[in-house]
Amino acid sequence: MVRTSRLLASVAALAIVASACGGSSSSDTTAVANAKQAAFTPVQEGKLTVCSDAPYEPFEYQAEDGSWTGFDMDVMSAIAKAQGLELNVSVQGFDGILLKLAAKECDVVASSVTITPERAQSVDFSDGYFDSYQSLLVRNADKDTLNSLAALDGKTIAVQTGTTGESFAKANAKGAKIQSYDDASAMFLALESNEVDGVLQDLPINASRAVKQGTSTVSVTFSEGQEAEQYGFAVEKGNSALLTVLNDALTSMKADGTYDTIYAKYFGAK
Repeated sequence: MVRTSRLLASVAALAIVASACGGSSSSDTTAVANAKQAAFTPVQEGKLTVCSDAPYEPFEYQAEDGSWTGFDMDVMSAIAKAQGLELNVSVQGFDGILLKLAAKECDVVASSVTITPERAQSVDFSDGYFDSYQSLLVRNADKDTLNSLAALDGKTIAVQTGTTGESFAKANAKGAKIQSYDDASAMFLALESNEVDGVLQDLPINASRAVKQGTSTVSVTFSEGQEAEQYGFAVEKGNSALLTVLNDALTSMKADGTYDTIYAKYFGAK
């Protein structure tokens, strides 16, 4: 699956886009925002409620002041702002998080969710907004030896329950012992305490952890022969109004440079 709250510029950019649609006056801006808000009915009035398995740096986590930040959260904050809504984050475990949409516990799931045919049977996904591959995070001392699927034979590998990383490990690392954890932080703690030999999951999350901790490194990225996974924002099946809002926003953000600003903040310039 898979990040800090500095995206005032991107929030402002989307607000400008919204106001440009209806004129330059403050009253026109308000009217446009209200009109957009009426395009779908939030589960909580005046709020865009986002379910997310946090913390999951660098995509979703809280800053020291308690504000929500990370790549996904910056994008969601910008969309909420442009719609005249307040961002409301509901922290949920990843396994089963998509069920929260039909239960009306959130409008959107923004949690580094890979678009898969199986998941698309129960929810609708936005256009893909981020490409990723699976990777292996190991302790620094093991980086030169645990650097392939074959090298994992007899080793214990941590994965997160319900993720594509778990599916990939079970399908491709058959000689390893696969240990599933409910949240990402538990996997990292297991690696630090020598309970597992590696963590197999999305490259951006593993890479971020390696930089932050300094005691581990990404020894291999499983890209050869693999198509990049695409993350998407999930909405309740049939919620075409909200899906249109999300896709239109992503298109605008990529066109006006806002997406690149957010991306550069967490991953560096493309």
